[in-house]
Amino acid sequence: MLIREYRMSDCKEITELFYNTVHTVNARDYTKEQLDVWATGNEDLEKWNSSLKEHYSIVAVENDVIVGFGDIDKTGYLDRLYVHSDHQGKGIATAICDQLEQYAKGDITTHASITAKPFFEKRGYKVLKEQQVERQGVFLTNFRMKKSR
Repeated sequence: MLIREYRMSDCKEITELFYNTVHTVNARDYTKEQLDVWATGNEDLEKWNSSLKEHYSIVAVENDVIVGFGDIDKTGYLDRLYVHSDHQGKGIATAICDQLEQYAKGDITTHASITAKPFFEKRGYKVLKEQQVERQGVFLTNFRMKKSR
């Protein structure tokens, strides 16, 4: 597995991975209605590309296919961390997260899904607050978490 910095040409593949991961991996913790507003399948590629370019964004590649990605901003906010549903449990999220955490200078915060919460807890993140995020009138539970350094 190769971990490299994000390239603009990765954007479409990343948004497809995001959609598929949300609709398979997160399906055990969220309703179909919640999944549909979280990952619509009509992600704005320009917006995603702009956000990923502003952040420190990396992708994990295996056999020329992106199997995971993540990004963190300058403040230490870990925004996205997704691994393809067919590649769960292989240490990909750990490898991506290790590299993102090295980029951060101070404390790291994230808004973790119900599904991702145990992963972050194992890494030493603490729940600051359970919250309800509203998307198109639908509420999703996530957790504001912090790792102190």
